[in-house]
Amino acid sequence: MVQNKSSSTAVLDGPRELEGKRVVLTGGSRGIGAAIAERLLADGALVVTTARTAPAETPDGLEFVTGDVRTPRGIQAIADAAIEHLGGVDVVVNNAGAARAYPAGSLAIEPDEWQDALDVNFLAAVRLNAALAPRMIEQGSGAIVNIASSAAFDVPGPMLHYGAAKAALIAYSKGLATELAPHGVRVNTITPGHVASPGADEVREGLATAFGITVSDIHATVPIGRIGRGDDIAEAVAYLVSDRAAYVAGANLVVDGGEQRRP
Repeated sequence: MVQNKSSSTAVLDGPRELEGKRVVLTGGSRGIGAAIAERLLADGALVVTTARTAPAETPDGLEFVTGDVRTPRGIQAIADAAIEHLGGVDVVVNNAGAARAYPAGSLAIEPDEWQDALDVNFLAAVRLNAALAPRMIEQGSGAIVNIASSAAFDVPGPMLHYGAAKAALIAYSKGLATELAPHGVRVNTITPGHVASPGADEVREGLATAFGITVSDIHATVPIGRIGRGDDIAEAVAYLVSDRAAYVAGANLVVDGGEQRRP
């Protein structure tokens, strides 16, 4: 079911470079997803987003589809509802993500949790892209952005299921980019580091407890002096789906304040 509720949204100065672009965004009800939705709306995009529960308020112009990204049937229902509303698709942003920390380490992660981590953090993107990318191929243009995580590179045992799923997403994104680029469809990945959001804040608190440190100790690992905000990631998304990134395909844009030490 599609819902539309109103609240204020920011307006950018200058021309709106995403005017009329049709966007399907998963996990857009809070945190990073909500910031992405507001940023793209402010730049003129038409945005349909989804989560299992509708938020109390949404930005003016945002269309919300209640759905579950964990299952193939749920993804197909989301894709069908989005196309029904938008009439087509120009941009897909796979932002949905979640996992529960296991303080006892990776061997304590239950089999169902491994499957759930893969369904939410990896297979949801695979399934939604499979449902929507053919439409972009047919029109000869489009942009897909998959939101990964720095946990894919250096993940503690309590979150190994999450990190493994995001690592799979990064590898998949590169392969998909190579396949779709000749058809005019650009696929890129964004890898955030620590970002303030309700879900991530809860995980950080659990990890801090597991390792006998404070959340402030985790924040202190970020060289830029603060953890990220939702708008830091949203700005990266806005760039990658715009014509400014017309020659960017198969990239993994790390947005982590300098935290990741990998070359």
